[in-house]
Amino acid sequence: MKHHLISATDLTRDDAVLILDTAEELARVADRPIKKLPTLRGRTVVNLFFEDSTRTRISFEAAAKRLSADVINFSAKGSSVSKGESLKDTALTLEAMGADAVVIRHHDSGAPHRLATSGWIGGCVVNAGDGTHEHPTQALLDAFTLRRRLVGGRNGGAGADLSGRRVTIVGDILHSRVARSNVHLLTTLGVEVTVVAPPTLLPIGVAHWPCEVSYDLDAVLAKSDAVMMLRVQRERMNAAYFPTEREYARRYGLHGARMARMPEHAVVMHPGPMNRGMEITAEVADSPRCTAVEQVSGGVSVRMAVLYLLLGGAWPADTARTDENGQPA
Repeated sequence: MKHHLISATDLTRDDAVLILDTAEELARVADRPIKKLPTLRGRTVVNLFFEDSTRTRISFEAAAKRLSADVINFSAKGSSVSKGESLKDTALTLEAMGADAVVIRHHDSGAPHRLATSGWIGGCVVNAGDGTHEHPTQALLDAFTLRRRLVGGRNGGAGADLSGRRVTIVGDILHSRVARSNVHLLTTLGVEVTVVAPPTLLPIGVAHWPCEVSYDLDAVLAKSDAVMMLRVQRERMNAAYFPTEREYARRYGLHGARMARMPEHAVVMHPGPMNRGMEITAEVADSPRCTAVEQVSGGVSVRMAVLYLLLGGAWPADTARTDENGQPA
């Protein structure tokens, strides 16, 4: 593992499998009466969020606390950032406080890279989503969920990648950092990825991405092992990218009839939050084939693994080194 995790392209196949395997080991902690390990005791993790977030921020906070790290939650709203403080001055403040890791979400693409390469802080930097660029830990938790569902089951698939599987990513590719990270990571893990969207919601240069491009959702459903639906990000849109919401739902929404065309083993994914009735219907969202809740649960384990590997825990991640209450054996 490198010192930072900024992009899914930072990870080799072996790096990604190591994170997934470590996450499987750490997932066992969730089944214990005391859901804690002493691995990162004495370390400080700062959640530096310049954008609103529920799942990602809480997930990183839970992950750090389960590893016994001290956690500082920093929100731009109500802080000196709202008074005009720069990213550099914020970073220097965190460095002075002794931050060992900074988990950053920022509205500007490239902000985590700037933080990691500027020399302002000496700790690890983890990208929790930057603009429309990337969200690498989301891609990792998606791969974690896929491996459990399609390869080895719970606590299975150790050492395995996702070679030969086919994943279709549908929706607002243009504004989606989740799509970008998933295309790169899943391809690294051997997946054949297809992105499906109206032409107006595909970014310039998508032809150079390591994936297939389609405009017809119905044409790819029958050969997909997983279909990942993306939220239409209205807050990032400054123009009319499609005629109406009803028209978008008709052509690119996933409903019960479309789900029935998928192979029996295929799953439906969504990074959340969902626009029910637009990109996905309630029937599909509440189906046993939908992994949205599993993705949230797996996200804590994956982020525990990332923090553990970047910060270098006191002993191997193998939870056999602790007793059933999470205390050192």
